[in-house]
Amino acid sequence: MQVGKRIFLKRELPDKDVIMGFRDIPTSNIADCMNRKGAMATRIKLMSKPTKQMCGPAFTVHNRPGDNLTIYAALKYCHDGDVIVIDNEGDNTRAVIGEVMMTWLRNQRHVAGVVVDGPMRDIDSLRNWDLPIYAVSTSPNGPYKEGPGEINVPVSCGEISVNPGDLIVGDADGVVRVAHEKAAKLLPEVQAYNKQDNAKATSFHDGTGNINWVDDELKNKNYQIIDDIYRP
Repeated sequence: MQVGKRIFLKRELPDKDVIMGFRDIPTSNIADCMNRKGAMATRIKLMSKPTKQMCGPAFTVHNRPGDNLTIYAALKYCHDGDVIVIDNEGDNTRAVIGEVMMTWLRNQRHVAGVVVDGPMRDIDSLRNWDLPIYAVSTSPNGPYKEGPGEINVPVSCGEISVNPGDLIVGDADGVVRVAHEKAAKLLPEVQAYNKQDNAKATSFHDGTGNINWVDDELKNKNYQIIDDIYRP
């Protein structure tokens, strides 16, 4: 993918009340309400120990693999509550962000989280941070600072297309993306699904739930139930 030298300062964002509505919804329930899609690849892993779920609009960065000049530009232009989403084009040879940059993002920019489709470093310092940090791996190799790169353009992160301003939600299971133009419409469905899922978990815990529907599904799918042992 060709990388230019452009920095866009404006994005289309979800309403703040919509962002707040998604803040306590598990990523699994959000993904289920999007036809079990929308989650980033499992290589994107939680690297820190946040005390709250990551939720905020995407501030996207598309940098040349192994280079972080444009990520430094993101430190300058991002906003309170943003989730920094970094497209490293699948490169795994060197870290593109570490403790120094994370410290600025947490303490000066108050971002909601960082998602890197590539390596980070300084894990011994960052693993216990309350800032949600997601990355593929770690590496002691440092990045170059030559560019090119772009900010607030469409990117690919964990096999998912992310547009600037898309809602990014992350918990211990992983990271999901909700298109900013669909977030408001999806929120009531997600909230209802979450309520139903919690009720189901409670019924399974206290023994009032049942899985009788499984027999009907097996019959509909032409399973054979054989009251005997397997013989080759």
